[in-house]
Amino acid sequence: MRCFVFTGQGSQYLGMGKDILEKKPEYELYFDKVKNKIGLDIKSIIFGTDEKELTLTQNAQVAILTISYMKYLNALEEGLKPDVVAGHSLGEWTALLAAKMIDFEEAIEAVYYRGLYMSEAFEPGKGGMAAVIGMDLNEIEKVLSNYPNVQIANYNSPSQVVISGEMEELLISMEKLKEEGARKVVPLNVSGPFHSKFLKDAEERLRRRIEHIECKKPTVPIVQNVTAKFETDPDIIKENVIKQITSPVRWIECVEECVKNGVDEFVEIGPTKVLTKFIKQINKNVKLLNI
Repeated sequence: MRCFVFTGQGSQYLGMGKDILEKKPEYELYFDKVKNKIGLDIKSIIFGTDEKELTLTQNAQVAILTISYMKYLNALEEGLKPDVVAGHSLGEWTALLAAKMIDFEEAIEAVYYRGLYMSEAFEPGKGGMAAVIGMDLNEIEKVLSNYPNVQIANYNSPSQVVISGEMEELLISMEKLKEEGARKVVPLNVSGPFHSKFLKDAEERLRRRIEHIECKKPTVPIVQNVTAKFETDPDIIKENVIKQITSPVRWIECVEECVKNGVDEFVEIGPTKVLTKFIKQINKNVKLLNI
């Protein structure tokens, strides 16, 4: 069985997608679709020179989804098809597209406002995230039990967990984690404490914004971040991508659930190879491919 996995925020970089557009120049039409839907010239942002503009949460999310979708379409044209799909955080929206639950324009509208609401939910500089590398999960949880305004946001791999929270407490917890044996604790370049309780306002705003979007039954199952289970009910899937904003990304469990249900090949689709690295750390026996 083959699972297509889609990259999330943080994988953006200036000039990404040049390879796919050189191969498939007709895919440029998706830049036009973005501009017509939300008025954003995402092509100029991706192929411009202002990295900060691309890194803005709403721009980065639209850019990654657009390039990932182009790469997904190319994979289909080359004869690769998924039996199941999954996405890391933002990547779950590309998974919805791959499962034919919504159309491209609906996904673009959703992720643009998702990014905007996430960036507006917390005062700039008052919250953040950090990657904790090389520390046992139980030890991380033990340290964080003393910091109620910091929580685990991403369970990425056995050697990397991302934490999220209120900045002052986050910085203190980062130092404590290093004292207690973390190999590295690296602050992330994000605009707020994503996948935490502090983004409840963003979750509710997104729910209202996309209530008009009707999700169709997926053509293939989706393994979702919130439940780490195979989901096929469109109402449950839609609710989970909304709740995902305040819930941790349970990526380790997502990969394990796939393998348990017969997946032996993962195809990463997106600008980078970050998920391939995580999957290799979670299970060394699966076949891995990047597109």
